[in-house]
Amino acid sequence: MKYTDDKIAEIGENIITALKTVYDPEIPVDIYELGLIYDVQISDEGKVKVIMTLTTPNCPVAESLPAEVRERVTEVEDVTEVDLELTFEPSWNKDMMSEEARFELGMF
Repeated sequence: MKYTDDKIAEIGENIITALKTVYDPEIPVDIYELGLIYDVQISDEGKVKVIMTLTTPNCPVAESLPAEVRERVTEVEDVTEVDLELTFEPSWNKDMMSEEARFELGMF
């Protein structure tokens, strides 16, 4: 069954909500507001591809954080499959954080 554009948009909103529950354990801000999520692509069959990064390639949660992201996205209703791509291009920097994250961390 193919999803409509409205259904895909709804799934996208639910994925963002789920991603905002995942925190980098060293920074008290969720990974979405930190700018660690580069892209979320959703097919009309509910297959999701998440392209994300870490604050550094040597991040202590390099294995557990992507696994947690995959798990949270998999739990979103109507998601049928999750492909997670970890990239370091472009490298993450503090300019990728949302205004909300910068405010939370006192970096405004």
